Amino acid sequence: MPDTAAGITPLSLPPSILATAAPAIPTARGWAAVYRGEAGPAIDLTQAVPGYPPHPNLLARLGEEAARTANAGYGPIEGEEPLRAALAADLSRRYRDPLDAADVVITAGCNLAFVMTMMAIAGPGSAVLLPAPWYFNHHMALTMLGITTIPLPCRPEDGFVPDPERAAALMDGRVRALVLVTPNNPTGAVYPAETIAAFAALGRRRGIVLVLDETYRDFLPGNDPPHALFGDPAWRDGLVHLYSFSKSYCVPGHRVGAVVAGPAIRTQLLKVLDTLQICAPRASQAALAWAVPALIAWREGNRDVMAARAAAFQRALAAVPGWRIDALGGYFAYLRLPEGAPDALTMAERLGAEHGLMTLPGPFFGPGQERHLRVAFANADEATIAQVPARLG
Repeated sequence: MPDTAAGITPLSLPPSILATAAPAIPTARGWAAVYRGEAGPAIDLTQAVPGYPPHPNLLARLGEEAARTANAGYGPIEGEEPLRAALAADLSRRYRDPLDAADVVITAGCNLAFVMTMMAIAGPGSAVLLPAPWYFNHHMALTMLGITTIPLPCRPEDGFVPDPERAAALMDGRVRALVLVTPNNPTGAVYPAETIAAFAALGRRRGIVLVLDETYRDFLPGNDPPHALFGDPAWRDGLVHLYSFSKSYCVPGHRVGAVVAGPAIRTQLLKVLDTLQICAPRASQAALAWAVPALIAWREGNRDVMAARAAAFQRALAAVPGWRIDALGGYFAYLRLPEGAPDALTMAERLGAEHGLMTLPGPFFGPGQERHLRVAFANADEATIAQVPARLG
C-alpha cells in the first residue's frame, strides 16, 4: 500500500531474489576488515583462485587476440569452433571415449553454464536434487530461478560422497535434474567412478538429467578417466557435463566455461545462450583454443603443485590439536571444528577479525554444516600454509 504520509509506494522486489542468500565471499572478507595485523598479514582462503599466474605464452596470446578487430564483434552463439574442437579432443583424450565439437557449447564462465543449463532443463515450480553441503552459487541460482532445492545430505563418515539410494528415496515428480560436483566444492571429496555411474543409471531410470560439474577435474591425481559415462552410446540423452577454463588455465577473470550435452538439450540451451550472453568472450576463446593442446604438460605440473599444497595443508593441520580434515581434494579442505569450539559462523568471524585467517563457515553451504569450515588451500603457497596452525591455535 502507498505510504500516505510520504506519498511514496514502497518497492516490491521479487520474492525469489529476496530469498536468495547474500554473496558469501564478501561477507567473510568483511569479517577480516577489522583485523589489525597482530598475527601477521591476512591470509585469504575463501575463494577458489589459482595461486599462481597463467602461462606467459597464454598471457601474450590473450593480449594479441584482444587487439584483433575481428574479436571485437559478435561470435557464434555456441562458441568458437576451434575452442569447441580443442576441448572435445581434450575430453576424448582424458576420458578415452570419442567426443566431437558438436557436443560442446562455450559459455561466459561455468557459473553461467550452470544457470543456463538449469533454465533449459528445469523451470519454476520444478525441483533439483543437490548434495549437501553444496556449492552456494548453485543453490543461489536455483532459488533465483524459482526452482526448489532438495538437499541430499552427505555424511562425514562417508567422506561426503553422496549415496544414490538415499537420492532415489528423496525424488518426487518435481525433480528434473540431479547435480554432482567432483572433485567437490566445498568439501574436496572425489566421487568414485562407480558412484557416478550409479547416479547416471538412477537418472536414466527416473527420466531426469544428471548434471556433472567437473570444474576441478584437471587436479585429480593420475591420468585414469574420472568416470566412463561418455563410453555409453546413450550418454547424450541424459547427461550434461560442465567445465571451467578458469582454474585449469588461471584465467577466472576472462570468464570462459563449457557445457557438453546431447542435441535435444543443446537445442534448448542455445535459446538461453542467445538471450543471456549472445556469445562468450571471443579473444579468450581464441587464446584458449591454442592453450588446450599446447599446455597439457603445464596443466599436469599445476596438478602436482596442488597436490603438494594439499599435502602441506594436511601436515599443517596435524600440528593443531582438536582440528580434523573430514575431506580434501581439488582446491579444498573441509575442516571439522574442535569439540567445545563455537559454531562455524562464530568461529569463521573470529578467525577473520582476530587472527586474519579468512575461511568460509559450513552454513554457507547448506543445512547441517554448523561444525565445519571450508578452506581453499589452493590460494596459498606452502610457506603461507605453514602459518595456518598458529592462526587456528
